[in-house]
Amino acid sequence: MMQEKKHSKFIIHFTRNLIMAFIFTWLALFAGMLGYHSFEKMSWIDAFANASMILSGMGPLTPLVTDGGKLFAGFYALFSGLAFIAIIGLILVPIAHRFFKSIHLEWTDSQK
Repeated sequence: MMQEKKHSKFIIHFTRNLIMAFIFTWLALFAGMLGYHSFEKMSWIDAFANASMILSGMGPLTPLVTDGGKLFAGFYALFSGLAFIAIIGLILVPIAHRFFKSIHLEWTDSQK
């Protein structure tokens, strides 16, 4: 009974974090699409392709022609690196938490 409760709490925690990571990914992708569409006047599909490539760490597909577009792409690339770390963290935190609980790694007041 107790094991089932722990398992269901883990599933809820993991699912919640996975949903948050998914939402954050889509928001970051939409921000990139909006920037490429606004600054470089790309079509929405080209903006999607470029934003998704930057967000995944692959690099842009289309050469940039405006100074605003180049500045946006630079800042979006910096943001994307941090977003990647945050998204991976959101996904891995419940797994790491469950692992440390399974080996009973706990801090005592003297260790803080």
